[in-house]
Amino acid sequence: MKPLLIVMSAPSGTGKTTLCDLLLQEFPEITYSISCTTRAPRGMEEDGIDYFFLSKEAFQQRVAEGQLLEHAIVHGNYYGTPAEPVREAFKEGQSVLMDIDVVGADLVRRYIAGLPPGDPLRAGFTDIFIEPPSMETLQQRLEGRGEDDAATIQLRMKNAQAELDRADEFTYRVVNDELDLAYRRLRDIIMVKGGLL
Repeated sequence: MKPLLIVMSAPSGTGKTTLCDLLLQEFPEITYSISCTTRAPRGMEEDGIDYFFLSKEAFQQRVAEGQLLEHAIVHGNYYGTPAEPVREAFKEGQSVLMDIDVVGADLVRRYIAGLPPGDPLRAGFTDIFIEPPSMETLQQRLEGRGEDDAATIQLRMKNAQAELDRADEFTYRVVNDELDLAYRRLRDIIMVKGGLL
């Protein structure tokens, strides 16, 4: 497979994590990108495996030097995706999967647009938006998970609508109505972009 930088975004409850896991199971040449963060490790998290744990100063230096594909502040901590491990994976013939929100996807898109035409990251860039068949279905899925109270579900629904409003920014859109069909559509995109079809 030609190395790809696969950026996937979706509203919460759409089934993106399940679809990402299926891709990783079928394609050993696809690896998850590891983010860096200024927050402290939790539980059994390990540096370089779960995250790259950085000081605020080290993180800001990476931002200033243009070393991050994207970055954001979430709940007072910095998070970002370092470009170097992605480039290393590409050199080894690996593809990299990024599971990020629409704002992060837009930042990666801008980073890629600033690269020279022959850059492997630019050539392999593939952005995919996973969407629910309807807002009603999404609400049923969120309620069915039994993880959130009504107020949290309403907030997730509001955020989902804002993300769906930006779905046209993505090259590919996959509706996750039935998991098997959605995965087949996703797999076809990866196979075509990776030069396997």
